[in-house]
Amino acid sequence: MQNDFPELQLARFAANLEYDQIPADVIRRAEELLLDWYGSALAGVNARPVALIDAWAQKMGPSTGPSEVLTSQRNTSPYFAAMVNGAASHFAEQDDVHNGSVFHPATVVFPVVLAISQAEQKSGRDLLVAAVAGYETGIRIGEFLGRPHYKIFHTTGTAGAIAAAVAAGRLLELSPEQMLDAMGSSGTQAAGLWEFLRDAADSKQLHTAHACASGLMSAYLAHDGFKGAKKILTGLHGMAAGMSGQTDPQNISSALGERWALIETSFKYHASCRHTHPAADALLAVMTTHQLRAEHITGVTAHTHQGAIDVLGPVTNPSTVHQAKFSMGTVLALIALHGRAGIEEFDRYFDSAEVRGFSRKVSMELDQEVDQAYPAKWIGKVVVSTTDGRTLHGRVDEPKGDPGNTLSRPELEDKALRLARQAHRGDEARTRKAIDHIWEISRQPHVGSWLF
Repeated sequence: MQNDFPELQLARFAANLEYDQIPADVIRRAEELLLDWYGSALAGVNARPVALIDAWAQKMGPSTGPSEVLTSQRNTSPYFAAMVNGAASHFAEQDDVHNGSVFHPATVVFPVVLAISQAEQKSGRDLLVAAVAGYETGIRIGEFLGRPHYKIFHTTGTAGAIAAAVAAGRLLELSPEQMLDAMGSSGTQAAGLWEFLRDAADSKQLHTAHACASGLMSAYLAHDGFKGAKKILTGLHGMAAGMSGQTDPQNISSALGERWALIETSFKYHASCRHTHPAADALLAVMTTHQLRAEHITGVTAHTHQGAIDVLGPVTNPSTVHQAKFSMGTVLALIALHGRAGIEEFDRYFDSAEVRGFSRKVSMELDQEVDQAYPAKWIGKVVVSTTDGRTLHGRVDEPKGDPGNTLSRPELEDKALRLARQAHRGDEARTRKAIDHIWEISRQPHVGSWLF
């Protein structure tokens, strides 16, 4: 294995991964990430971009099938179910994120493993193993492509396509060689550009829908003998050559089976772009410590990393709820005025005069300490000026939801219930039944229906 190229090492690991090889704490976290994804998927039910993708899927796909679309409560083929659920779970900005790879694994992994598990009569353990394989793959590829890639490309759309293919491939029991083909086919389709942020386009949901669909298709094609590029990541004309100027091939396959990257994944507490969370937590800490109200504040400077400035900087006058979630000013205004930046706060207040007024007091500034720590650590630092002339400093080294400051299972249940209520998706009893089902997923002989 020492002489194998990185893609083959990764394909072999994913194809051969078994439930008993995965540590118990990794399985437990996978269950928690599954619940977190479920709540995020429900939260996309009323989103216009999701409805449009779902309507297109209904025109193109079968009106019945083995796999479920959670938002519209219908059945269809695995391909279209994964596509729509992938779009839905990336709208509310509540799905998980892995800091080091700047990658949202759940939204491209769980739609695929749920759809295929239902179609192929797989067990809950099968689903979890496939999810772990997808997480380990996508995170390592995101780390491999690095910061230069993320400056232009939405890593969840690019690395996510291969993560989806590997997760699907594990459920289809692909051989290592077939898994390599699936990786090659999905990698050649990988796409997702940040330009959509400038004009509030709907592309972010298209990125995850496409990653899920192309990854699933690539795995099924590989199963039937379709060949893909062997060195889709490191080859002369592979993803690194075309999409990144700074890569380390060791990131692809180092410590496979020893370091479990899934367990490093963070939950999102605020319903906004993760780049806003460190500053939001730091501002909240300053306001709590000094008993400040919004009217006491004359200015906030968020000291942040370059990646945050690259992604959030283009959003200067948000015109939609979703675009507002990529506005540092809007997020910090919601924190200052309402104490949280949740789905309800965005829906009700993002365009209010008070929020727009406060957002004009917010600026971002590149901070060398924060930038050098990123993406391994997402440090939050703010400087707050007050009406009585004080200059107050706030700092958070681990935002709420990070592994060292994680959400407990009761907190995750509460988050899922809140997301379901906000989405008007049934009564609380139905959501609690889904929660209980997820906590028991490893004991399920067949994944079965989730449309409770």
